[in-house]
Amino acid sequence: MQPFLTLVRRELGSCYVSIIGYAIVAAVQFLLGLCFVIVLRALNGKPFDVPVTEAFFNNGLFWLVMLLAPPIITMRTYALEKSSGTYETLMTAPVGDLQVVLAKFTGALLFFMSAWLPLLAYPFLLKRFSVDLSQVDTGAVGGTFIGIFLFGGLYISLGCFASSLTRNQIIAAMNAFVLGLGLFLLSYLTFIVPPKAGWQSAVLSHISMIEHMRDFTRGLVDTRQVVFYLSLTAMFLFLTLKVVESRRWK
Repeated sequence: MQPFLTLVRRELGSCYVSIIGYAIVAAVQFLLGLCFVIVLRALNGKPFDVPVTEAFFNNGLFWLVMLLAPPIITMRTYALEKSSGTYETLMTAPVGDLQVVLAKFTGALLFFMSAWLPLLAYPFLLKRFSVDLSQVDTGAVGGTFIGIFLFGGLYISLGCFASSLTRNQIIAAMNAFVLGLGLFLLSYLTFIVPPKAGWQSAVLSHISMIEHMRDFTRGLVDTRQVVFYLSLTAMFLFLTLKVVESRRWK
């Protein structure tokens, strides 16, 4: 357990001492703040028929953050190690391959979630300066952050897998972005394909990230959706582990 925690601290430290890490946090907060302003303008003197959390997190800026931040965070996890020559040193240390993979994933995910922490203040700021909003729906806020955690875990694991395939950080980020974008675009099949009764509609609804986020922002946490994201995350981590282990065959 101690080697794992040491590797997690190493991964987090490399994020917080890098100017890229602070640039990521600043960019995330700028985009989320802009989204908050858009929601406030929409609320100004007009009726609102959906929860505030749903209006906020179904905004295009949210998905922009979700698609761009993980590739930039994870592009250095393996690619930088390989290009700088520290990869072999790390892999010959007295730690297992699985510990390395899980530690890098955990460190990147914790950093990703830390970039969202200031978001917790937004509902309370809205309550403080709003006349009609009497209380904050903690269920919706909690469900939203569960959704962000699950989405982040999936995209971070995908980014780690892309980074493990190359020693070039730019290529790693581009591969992760393309894979993540392709996964996200599958959500639009539910809007393109006419709804019909049957297994096709059930499958399209099950893989629609837009529909999932809509449920999370309403405080609805479906175990089927949780299993969906955990399964995909585990799959990409398994693929990353196999890529890391493949060095023994070369």
